[in-house]
Amino acid sequence: MGRDEAGAIRDTELEKDRARYGLLAVVVSNLAIAAVAVVGVWRLDGDKAVIVGVLTAAFTAVSSLTTAYLGIKAVSNTARSIALGDGPSRRHPEPAAPPAPPAQRTP
Repeated sequence: MGRDEAGAIRDTELEKDRARYGLLAVVVSNLAIAAVAVVGVWRLDGDKAVIVGVLTAAFTAVSSLTTAYLGIKAVSNTARSIALGDGPSRRHPEPAAPPAPPAQRTP
């Protein structure tokens, strides 16, 4: 295994770790927001106007956090594939040039 292959494996493992821990951070944050919202609603004892506000804020926070993570991940993956040469030019290679006509033989 050459240096390039070892570096590629390290980069792949690093990217997997980043994805795992980033997703874990998003899930833990969303659970924390949901727990705070549930406790807030439980402690408000039925004040519907405030409950709606708490739930709306919690939903907004969860959706914003999740959307931000997915957007950043998508841009990161796109930038990485372009940097590695896996962009559109590689997926759609240029058509091959037509073969040259055979040389004319003179008698």
